[in-house]
Amino acid sequence: MAGRNRGAFAFESFIYAVANRGTMGFEVRRRLSVADTVTLCNAVVGFVAGAIAFTDLQLAARLILLAVIADAIDGIVARNGDSSAVGPLLDSVTDVVSFGATPSLFLYVLLTDAYGGIESANPGVFVGLVLLASAYVVCSIVRTAFYSTYFDSPDERPGMPNTLGSIIIATAYLSGVTNPLVLSVGALALSLAMVAPFDYPKPGPKTAVPMGVVQTVAVVAPTAFFRAGPRAMLAIALLFFALGPWVYPGE
Repeated sequence: MAGRNRGAFAFESFIYAVANRGTMGFEVRRRLSVADTVTLCNAVVGFVAGAIAFTDLQLAARLILLAVIADAIDGIVARNGDSSAVGPLLDSVTDVVSFGATPSLFLYVLLTDAYGGIESANPGVFVGLVLLASAYVVCSIVRTAFYSTYFDSPDERPGMPNTLGSIIIATAYLSGVTNPLVLSVGALALSLAMVAPFDYPKPGPKTAVPMGVVQTVAVVAPTAFFRAGPRAMLAIALLFFALGPWVYPGE
C-alpha cells in the first residue's frame, strides 16, 4: 500500500511538472538579456585566452584585452535598458574568470616557462611560483565576494578593478615587458591594490570611448608603429592606477 502511495505521488508530481513546465526551470531564453549574452561571450574569450596562454602568450594577452572590450560593451548595452535581474551576478562571475583566473594562468605560464614546471623545477620553487601566480585570482575573488556582500552604493568602489589590472598585465607584455619576475612582482602589487581601501571611480563615456579605441588598436595591431597601441594603453592604465582614486572624477 505504501509503495502504491509513493508511486501515485511520483506520478502526480510528474504530471504537475509537465503541466507547469512553462513556469518552471531555468527559462534561459526568457531570463537572459542581450547584455548577458555579451557577458557570456566575454567568459568564452577569457577562457580561450587562458587556454591559449600555454602556447602563445602574445595572443593570450590580446584576447584578455578583447575580453575587456566585451566587458565594456555589455555595460553599455545594460545601461541602455537591456539588462536582467541576473546580469550583475553574471558580470561578477565572468569578471573572475576573464580578469582573475586568466591573468593568473598567464603569469603561471610565464613563470614556469622561465623557471620550470612541476616536472623540472625544485618542489619549493614550484610552490612559490604557483603562489605568486595565484595571488591575482585570489584577490580578485575576495574583491568580488566583498562587493557582492558589503557594498551596495555606486559611490562605494574600494579597491582597484580587476579589469584595470588585466589591462596593465596584458599591455605590459605586448609593450615588450616580458621579464617574468618584473611582471609577476607588478601583478602582486596589482593584487594588493584590488583589496586596498582606495576608491577607484568608474570611467565615464568621455574617457571610456577613447580608451576603447586605443585598446582596440592594441588588440588588432600590437606591434605596429613600435608597439604604439599597447604602449599608449599601458601609459593610460598606469596613470589611472596611480592617480584615479585622487584626481579622476568618474561618471
